[in-house]
Amino acid sequence: MVATPIGNLGDISQRAIQTLSSVDLIACEDTRHTKKLCRHLNIGTPLVSYFREREQEKAAALLKLLCEGKQIALVSDAGTPAICDPGAILVNKARAAGIDIVAIAGPSALAAALSIAGLTQANFFFGGFPPANAAARKHLFNSLATLPCPLVFYEAPHRIKASLADMAATLGERQALLFRELTKIHEECLEGPLSVLHERIKDGVKGELVLIVHGAAALPQEQPEDIDGLLRWYRDEQRSSLKQAVVRIAADLDLPRSQVYKKALAIWQEIAP
Repeated sequence: MVATPIGNLGDISQRAIQTLSSVDLIACEDTRHTKKLCRHLNIGTPLVSYFREREQEKAAALLKLLCEGKQIALVSDAGTPAICDPGAILVNKARAAGIDIVAIAGPSALAAALSIAGLTQANFFFGGFPPANAAARKHLFNSLATLPCPLVFYEAPHRIKASLADMAATLGERQALLFRELTKIHEECLEGPLSVLHERIKDGVKGELVLIVHGAAALPQEQPEDIDGLLRWYRDEQRSSLKQAVVRIAADLDLPRSQVYKKALAIWQEIAP
């Protein structure tokens, strides 16, 4: 499993070059894309396609070659294979067949973004690419609303506006960082509340994207002792929506959402200070 540059070709490791040069075959998402990299590195190893739509079939064919003693390197178009890219099926088949699997570590958009995000927490949630379907996407974001750790996603340029809008609606006005074109000439980091980022890219955006959203706010150190007090704290201090407050309080206090929701309706009808 060979990691390849996500933009800057200077990020290729000597170990990766040696591996790609010495194996019998390189399996890749797009042979045209990998051929450019090999040409730049003066590597003449034969290429074969290995892409998502025919991954089961391709994995079976590659497994046969591995069992015959061939050495195969698997690469994605950029970054580390099998992280939101094809590869897991072949890894599982090879391991089941007793074949050694070696990670040739290197570039990863996930690691690159985290390293310059300035996060002080050691833990985070990585969600890969959010669902393309709007309902499924909103359901995912709702299910993550109470997580206190940063949320990290990849996203495509043509879907980032919809994802930011759905996040703002389900998670509230959280701070976020949007990284674009990491390691490339036009590398950029946009920072601000979700709705502000949505506005900043209203005219569209190009390139590979990594989005890091701050986790759910911690409960106050001196928590109100009653549910009504907590609901008012979420409404007034955190500017949470009714739904966000209900989800968080029900989870933290292990109460039925319906019970918290009835109280929240009354609280939200009050005039906030």
